[in-house]
Amino acid sequence: MRKALLRPLAHGALLLALLLLGARPVLAQSILRDAETEALLKDMSAPIIKAAGLEPGNVDIILLNDPSVNAFVAGGQAVYIHSGLINEADSALQVQGVIAHELGHITGGHIIGFGEGAKAATNISILSLLLGAAAAAAGGGEAAIGVLAAGQQAAMGKFLAFTRGQESAADLAGAQYLSGAGLSGRGSVEFFKKLQSLEHRAGYYAKDEDTFYRTHPLSRDRVETLTAVYEKDPAWNRPSDPVIEDRFRRIKAKLYGYQADPKDTLNAYPTTDQSIPAHYARAYARNKESLIGQSVTEIDALLLAEPENPYFLELKGQVLLESGKPAEAISPLRRAVDLSGNEPLIATMFGHALLATEDKSYHEEAEQVLRNAVARDRQNPTAWYLLGRIYADRGDTPRARLASAEQLMMTGQAQAALQNAAAAEAALPAESADWLRAQDIRMEARALIEQREKRK
Repeated sequence: MRKALLRPLAHGALLLALLLLGARPVLAQSILRDAETEALLKDMSAPIIKAAGLEPGNVDIILLNDPSVNAFVAGGQAVYIHSGLINEADSALQVQGVIAHELGHITGGHIIGFGEGAKAATNISILSLLLGAAAAAAGGGEAAIGVLAAGQQAAMGKFLAFTRGQESAADLAGAQYLSGAGLSGRGSVEFFKKLQSLEHRAGYYAKDEDTFYRTHPLSRDRVETLTAVYEKDPAWNRPSDPVIEDRFRRIKAKLYGYQADPKDTLNAYPTTDQSIPAHYARAYARNKESLIGQSVTEIDALLLAEPENPYFLELKGQVLLESGKPAEAISPLRRAVDLSGNEPLIATMFGHALLATEDKSYHEEAEQVLRNAVARDRQNPTAWYLLGRIYADRGDTPRARLASAEQLMMTGQAQAALQNAAAAEAALPAESADWLRAQDIRMEARALIEQREKRK
């Protein structure tokens, strides 16, 4: 798991076809949400976002559950980072370099520009590009290249040159933003060197000099260019923030323990390692093996070091809840909610534990907790599902259907969302806030269904 896969996104045909076919809804199905991770990414990116002339509250840094080493922007002010990139990075400073680069795409308007560059290629031959995408998706990388060779090489050459130019522009913009944030560019250079090593390990390119079928400049060239730029910056020798780096090591271990095979986790973080990241990783590994007692022991070691850490308390509550002990999970989760300032994701787990006890005396508290959670974070399908259960149990069918519609839209089930929203709208008081929301979901779901129909 530590040797993350290097996904060959440089196949211009596959990348372009995904853009044409509208692959963005798939993202919602692979988003990894975690309160501690989101807080770190927010704090890591805030100074860079400000340096880019953007508002931190308007830019989202979204973690995707994907083992490949990648990050991208896909419209709007959102940066998507693959979990494989976090696993591969050695420091928070390296990830900050990636974020700065992606912000360069946002401020440069490259999503709009990308469409313009793609148009010149797709106007010549869409069919060969789609065939190439199909072959690559089926695992036939050589077949995909063969289709391209038989198709429009001139068009793809123009298109890939266009994207390489954008990547170079984003590199330089990212360097400017890191400088403005007072952050060293060492992390950026280190990460590009890592990419260069990954390219060679994967045997991905026949020869370094062949840049024709690439959407990015060669990592070697990027290292040389950026090193020359960064070494002149006053922040070049400035150390990274030790608190941010400590938090990053925890998140990296947490993510690894969550995703990797337990044996790999225990090899990477042996019991002789008594650091907080190691306890974190082993707690997840033991939980995955259903060794609940050992998992709780690891978490108790964390709480011994930091008894008021809401994320450690959250993890203890999660392990107890998942092991069928919701009543025992209530106390640590209640404390975690208080210490985190009612963080919505932690509150959702707390609400889940209250309901899982099957003690109806907890329902009123659970409803309040979950309503507060969705008020602060509407993109929370679990909270909407749990609210729907409460409403259904109470006999409030219209609001149960509305909550289900919210949850179904977030999980890509537009037809079911449409049906639930329409039923809720018909039964709710006209012009009420819930009635208006049901109407909005109904229209959003219908538009999505129509959009999908056009793609067939």
